[in-house]
Amino acid sequence: MSTLIKGGTVVSSTGSSLQDVLIDGDTIAAVLAPGALPDLQPDTTIDATGRYVIPGGVDGHTHMEMPFGGTQASDTFETGTRAAAWGGTTTIVDFVVQAHGQRVQDQVALWHEKAGGNCAIDFAFHQIIGEVNAESLKAMDELIGEGITSFKLFMAYPGVFLSSDGQIVQAMQTAAGNGGLIMMHAENGSAIDVLVKQALERGDTAPYFHGTSRPWQTEQEATHRAVMLADLTGAPLYVVHVSAKQALARIAEARNAGQNVFGETCPQYLYLSLEDNLGAPGFEGAKWVCSTPLRSRAEGHQDELWRYIRTGDVTSVSTDHCPFCMKDQKEMGIGDFSKIPNGIGSVEHRMDLLYQGVVDQRISLEKWVDVCCTTPARMFGLYGRKGVIAPGADADIVIYDPNGHTSIGIGEGRSHHMNMDYSAWEGWEIDGHVDVVLSRGTVIKDETGYVGSKSHGQFVKRSLSQNLV
Repeated sequence: MSTLIKGGTVVSSTGSSLQDVLIDGDTIAAVLAPGALPDLQPDTTIDATGRYVIPGGVDGHTHMEMPFGGTQASDTFETGTRAAAWGGTTTIVDFVVQAHGQRVQDQVALWHEKAGGNCAIDFAFHQIIGEVNAESLKAMDELIGEGITSFKLFMAYPGVFLSSDGQIVQAMQTAAGNGGLIMMHAENGSAIDVLVKQALERGDTAPYFHGTSRPWQTEQEATHRAVMLADLTGAPLYVVHVSAKQALARIAEARNAGQNVFGETCPQYLYLSLEDNLGAPGFEGAKWVCSTPLRSRAEGHQDELWRYIRTGDVTSVSTDHCPFCMKDQKEMGIGDFSKIPNGIGSVEHRMDLLYQGVVDQRISLEKWVDVCCTTPARMFGLYGRKGVIAPGADADIVIYDPNGHTSIGIGEGRSHHMNMDYSAWEGWEIDGHVDVVLSRGTVIKDETGYVGSKSHGQFVKRSLSQNLV
């Protein structure tokens, strides 16, 4: 089957122009000047006049069905990837979880079992190394050949995921040798545990104190430590979900010195805050409990993060999608904020929320595509197939209407298809709309809604990316 998308403005990370896109089967066959093939008779024609034609979004940080704190993320691979499709994301990179006592290879097999045949869009995997030992270090080498080329470590959650500095050095040395990418949750977990204990002893049990017990100093300190250990070992470093401007300043400093260090942030850190959200009345703030936490608007973290996107020191914007319902999940922390499952659901809304940044003149149209599509594909060894509209690439394409409108939240006429009983973005209004989404040449969302299937998505093996500043 052939499809012609005509009349639209094709937007890449480097520019935009009026072009037609010809799709042959599941790949892009040609990108043409408008009307360049007047005698062409495709099987299907999509008129994109007045709209943007962009690569499908690549969300490089999701946690479908992730076990956490005695429960698990409420989105399955089926519900989560369907919601992603609604919002213009056509590839996710999810995290396989290895905790203490588990074999990495067993967990990879489990994640393939969870995701296989249950994804509306294509998917790939990162590997969490929750226990660094001889066996897991060997597994890191083996996974490279299986298309899993990035490995996440934690400086937080003692007794669950935290790795010592010595263990981090060992994992970084392994990645430096096999070409993999180290991803880091950078918070000083031991210090945080003390601050949490002290807060609860004072009777400070509300969700607000989740944020104040994980202050920016604990994020900056851990980020600095991760940067220095990466410099010591020569491993490339990707710091996930950065929320503190001071941590990003350290990343920018390292990048300016020529070190292969990269920063990721998420929509919640660009828009939401300690005061407005975690500080909501009663237990409402639990809706926005995540780690790293939301930061103070008064301290200017949000504006600085937008600036670091413009300077390129934030290289990608992902979601850290790890949703939990209020009922029976977030409510586990009533009277003790430390028991609130950490996570926010945003996989459906990332493309829209970042596009609002274009409307508000915080970032350019091209930067929107860069941080949501192109650079995540490049960072995670998907570029060429994903993140670009070019001949030979997978026909993952979004037709986006800048004159459309999206209302986010739960209720009739509002966008929310994640498996959650609330929306972290309730009441948000977006000056743009995802009209049509194609995944490998197949329309999975059109003007009528979702028209895909849970078995469409395929596992994508990732190559070793060239991680250069």
